[in-house]
Amino acid sequence: MASRDIHGIDAPWGAFRHVGRDLRKVDGLAKATGAAMYTDDIALPGMLHAKTLRSPHAHARIRSIDAADALRLAGVHAVITGEHLPVTYGILPWTQDETALAVGKVRFVGEPVAAVAAVDEDAANAALKLIRVEYEPLHAYLDPFESLARHDPPIHEGRKDGNVSKHVHLAFGDVDAALAEADVVIEDDYVFHGTTHAAIEPHCAVGHYGADGVLTVWSSTQITHYVHRALARVLDVPAHRIRVIQPCLGGAFGGKSDPFSLEFVVAKLAMTTGRPVKMLYTREEVFYTHRGRHPMHMRYRTGATREGRLVGVDATIVIDGGAYSSYGLVTTYYAGQLLTGPYAFATYRFDSTRAFTNKPPCGPKRGHGSVQPRFAFEVQLDELASTLEIDPIEIRRRNLLGEHTTTVNGQRITSNGFARCLDVVEHASNWKTRHGQLPFGRGMGVAGSMYISGTNYPIYPNPMPQAAVQLKIDRSGLVTVFTGANDIGQGSNSIAQYLVAEELGLALDQVRVVSADTDLCPVDLGAYSSRETFMVGNALIDACRKVRPLVVRAVADHWQVDPSRVRFVDGVVVELDDPPLQPAGVAVGGEARPGASPPDAAAGRRWMTAAEAFQLAEARFDTLGATGAYNTPTLGGDYRGGTIGAAPAYSFTAHVVEVSVDVETGRITCEKVWIAHDCGRALNPMLVAGQMEGSAYMGVAEALMEAHGVNRFGLHAGPSLLDYRIPTTVDTPELAALIVESLDPEGPYGAKEAGEGPLHPAIPAISNAVFDAVGIRLKHLPFTPGKVLAALRARKDAAAGTPAPALAGGAR
Repeated sequence: MASRDIHGIDAPWGAFRHVGRDLRKVDGLAKATGAAMYTDDIALPGMLHAKTLRSPHAHARIRSIDAADALRLAGVHAVITGEHLPVTYGILPWTQDETALAVGKVRFVGEPVAAVAAVDEDAANAALKLIRVEYEPLHAYLDPFESLARHDPPIHEGRKDGNVSKHVHLAFGDVDAALAEADVVIEDDYVFHGTTHAAIEPHCAVGHYGADGVLTVWSSTQITHYVHRALARVLDVPAHRIRVIQPCLGGAFGGKSDPFSLEFVVAKLAMTTGRPVKMLYTREEVFYTHRGRHPMHMRYRTGATREGRLVGVDATIVIDGGAYSSYGLVTTYYAGQLLTGPYAFATYRFDSTRAFTNKPPCGPKRGHGSVQPRFAFEVQLDELASTLEIDPIEIRRRNLLGEHTTTVNGQRITSNGFARCLDVVEHASNWKTRHGQLPFGRGMGVAGSMYISGTNYPIYPNPMPQAAVQLKIDRSGLVTVFTGANDIGQGSNSIAQYLVAEELGLALDQVRVVSADTDLCPVDLGAYSSRETFMVGNALIDACRKVRPLVVRAVADHWQVDPSRVRFVDGVVVELDDPPLQPAGVAVGGEARPGASPPDAAAGRRWMTAAEAFQLAEARFDTLGATGAYNTPTLGGDYRGGTIGAAPAYSFTAHVVEVSVDVETGRITCEKVWIAHDCGRALNPMLVAGQMEGSAYMGVAEALMEAHGVNRFGLHAGPSLLDYRIPTTVDTPELAALIVESLDPEGPYGAKEAGEGPLHPAIPAISNAVFDAVGIRLKHLPFTPGKVLAALRARKDAAAGTPAPALAGGAR
């Protein structure tokens, strides 16, 4: 069950026609009825089907590959191996260490080794069984601490730091002195397990090499532009001869924000065979592909005064990165840089090390890089409150960061609704009368967070726009928006429609959105870091405000009135003194019905349709259109890595969670989550609430159920949705979305992100609620019944003076 409420600021809502209202998504009906086209729905004449041969070893040299028998099989058109795609790639230009198919060695179970194109999937699968690969197994590193301590043989040859993927050490102020003078210091270890995305749609790609020499790739990606760049690099094809299109996407959550093997493979096979080629991953292959949440081992020391003021935070983090870099450089910084709000730190230090291991590579998952540290810190902050006998919400209030300020690590904070978020969840949950006063086995916990709205700079440094759009103004009254943004279910295409309709005074059906096609749309960098609404929204407003004055001027001159008297309302243009109503004889969308009176002759009023206004403007100014763009201002601290984690705005979230704990079985049941999220202005409250509820749901799932782990051979423990546990509707708690609005000066109409920030507090709030319920601190995820029972036994033994055994799988 879900409910929502809006806790806004004083705003002239009547001034808006579309913004701030519950509106349907532009693709909602098509998706609900099955009419939407996904990548796997694409069927081209003569299309072949491709399959991948994957490594059975976690770490091994490839001695030889023999595909002769596979090539002789009826229906097989081509077999390719690493020698056909030897160029390395990677989403970050500084860490390009992957190949589409393994070259020389394999580094995790499931790594692609060869690919086959055949007339159907059965023939392709049969051909895979005929490919002979000779491996020389090597020692497999399945523990990041071992990987850091030993690097012979190395996972990646030629690295001066052995199996270290990235190391970051940053300090702000004298942390040791601050902690030495603190009245209380809490120090402990925390473990965040690996989790994966479990999107409904598996990865899929289709490649077509046309007679015109243009390579077209349709892909279930959330970074169309970066896939386009990577294809040009790996295939050595000029970028202007490549087209990448993202059809409808069945979920991503960060799991489709890398270039993947299948995109290169279908492209190469299409170029090799001269026929279209499709590859659809099985669910098992999606688990091998992974790129999910990084496991982290975290040691935190936090000091405070007797009054609960934070004086210093010290973090040491070891990150299990898997076999390749992916976004790992950024992850290593994010693990420290994104913790410095919503609380003010007097001093802060973090030492973060990402290790390569022989596991599927990790990458970004919703709330990239900061969900894990947020869990550790918010649990430790709760323990500080308990030690000092301060209410957990009150200790958070005493350390509020505030707005229009700067964090200890140099991040600029503009709007900040976190104090309001705390007030809202405190009131909605009846915290003051229920926290600490529920029966044994029932408890409440709180946690807070801050997250980025967009990123400081592009993944590859350049001075060009980070988001760009084009508007095509048609004589019919239609405005077509061309945007490279990737709608992955969050509704970025819908937001584009709402904003353009609002800015140009049109009805919603007069705005059409074309997106994520590199041939048609200007560059957008993709759906990651909660950037689309913020950055594309600003670009859209920029474009609208370039073209609107032309139309207004044409109409004003036609009526011989001052331009300030011209108003656009739902597809109708009126003079200020006339009521903003749709005239009789005019259909929705602005088309004049046959036989309708000329605009200037209808009851003596001055009005016309948007179509007629556009025609006036086109006759005077030529073909109408506009471009818009957005780049962030200069942001971040003046030190190496200071720009990583810097964002044009930050969202803020507070959760209160209520749980019940069965002390006989160890089962935790999450009963309800109150989610207060500062999203700036809610452009569509229904979409914002949906993102808040989905984020909280995912956090609850990661806390209580999900685990992406491998066994001692490097084989995934359960690569299916039968084995990988996620909550069903039966397991999902009641969710209360409490929207808090703060109006950010940088955001479009004041909007900020709502898709990732609301996940962070759910996990620590559950741990804190368990402490309120039964008096144990859960610091090792996931919170399985076995861990609950072990913690209960440890508490009982401690009370009796019996030493407790070490928890298996604990932090080092």
